[in-house]
Amino acid sequence: MALIKSISGIRGTIGGAPGEGLSPIDIVKFTAAFATWIRKRNDQGRITVVIGRDARISGEMFRNLVVGTLQGMGIHVIDLGLSTTPTVEMAVTMENAQAGIILTASHNPKQWNALKLLNEKGEFISGKDGEEVLAIAASEQFHFADVNQLGSHHLVDGYIHKHIERILQLPLVDVEAIRKANFKIVVDAVNSTGGIAVPALLKALGVENIIELYCTPDGKFAHNPEPLPENLRDLSEEVIRKKANLGISVDPDVDRLALVCEDGEMFGEEYTLVSVADYILKHTPGPTVSNLSSTQALREVAAKAGQHHYSSAVGEVNVVEEMKKQGAVIGGEGNGGIIYPELHYGRDALVGIALFLTQLAHFGKTVSMLRASYPNYFISKNKIELTPEIDVDQILERIKDKYSKQPVNTIDGVKIEFDKTWVHLRRSNTEPIIRIYSEAENPATADSLANKIIMDIKEFTSEMILGA
Repeated sequence: MALIKSISGIRGTIGGAPGEGLSPIDIVKFTAAFATWIRKRNDQGRITVVIGRDARISGEMFRNLVVGTLQGMGIHVIDLGLSTTPTVEMAVTMENAQAGIILTASHNPKQWNALKLLNEKGEFISGKDGEEVLAIAASEQFHFADVNQLGSHHLVDGYIHKHIERILQLPLVDVEAIRKANFKIVVDAVNSTGGIAVPALLKALGVENIIELYCTPDGKFAHNPEPLPENLRDLSEEVIRKKANLGISVDPDVDRLALVCEDGEMFGEEYTLVSVADYILKHTPGPTVSNLSSTQALREVAAKAGQHHYSSAVGEVNVVEEMKKQGAVIGGEGNGGIIYPELHYGRDALVGIALFLTQLAHFGKTVSMLRASYPNYFISKNKIELTPEIDVDQILERIKDKYSKQPVNTIDGVKIEFDKTWVHLRRSNTEPIIRIYSEAENPATADSLANKIIMDIKEFTSEMILGA
């Protein structure tokens, strides 16, 4: 069993003993802690929290516990039912709520679920706020409402359609161009709420030929739900079999977007953001932002448009903070997470689909040709596990010193640049692990760079063990 408490939320495997997995007792405790934190920020008047969930099997049980706890804390609940992460984020501000909770473990397998915590802006709470919530949970300093002050529960339908309507109103979403393109599209929604939202969006955009693959929102994931190439073989084969123009895959809570070209090849999750940013920058000048582990192709696309690119620490909340600081017109993460502030500050696969299809319709050629128009890079993702007694921070410091003649960024671990290649090392917050991402113009070079850094780490750890 696993229970991971981080600054942005609490996730874990369902069941087990309290404190070892995400048991009902843990769900109630962390929900009560978040409710207490909300009350401290809003000590007067009515408090409303918006919730929504993905379609995973534990969702109904999870929802019942969360709703009951919030009511017990005297909080009024607007329940969107089966929804998406970006839809809940938007609903928080549309309902003038004081906070939001998304019940989803995102790309994790079916045995996982999580509480994702939003502030009154519909954005993930900050690191400082997350630490406060965890401290409240640890101390269990909760005060439940008496019988006359219990909260209410209202189930509200139709918010996905409100979300879609807002997307259709965006000036850079060209519904007529998409309709005229007459796209044939295969959708893999891994049997979660993307099966509701994505086909509805495509129909609203004028796409008539939609082939649904794993779009029944019953939580019975047909494959590993993370939209990585190795998990999208069925989608790739269906695109080829149906002679479709495009394949679309989203994760269970619809904040990550992956695309498959007409020939069955992956567009590349890193390039979802690159393509959308390319389109945005042609019409809206301004900076771009992505995290340090995202492809440098975005930086090159921004430079080509005469715009600046900025990097943030990994994590959506960090990307959003940097986007606001720099006034970015588009940003996101290289996992297929697109943040378009014209709509809202949150990763949103639905707005990504609408903007990408507009770009493709205007491009007038195939998806693979569009992909070929961008700088070509490959990212190698690795990790090295260390023994608990090894000081991970000291290892990172020694790596930084060894490569001090190169451009080095330390806002999140250590990132080292070598002309057209880079390597980014980040420590895990929960395990003695260093994650190593490297990028180059071909896979062999990216792997070679990662292996060189891994050898450095092994050398340093051996020296530290001998020195001890």
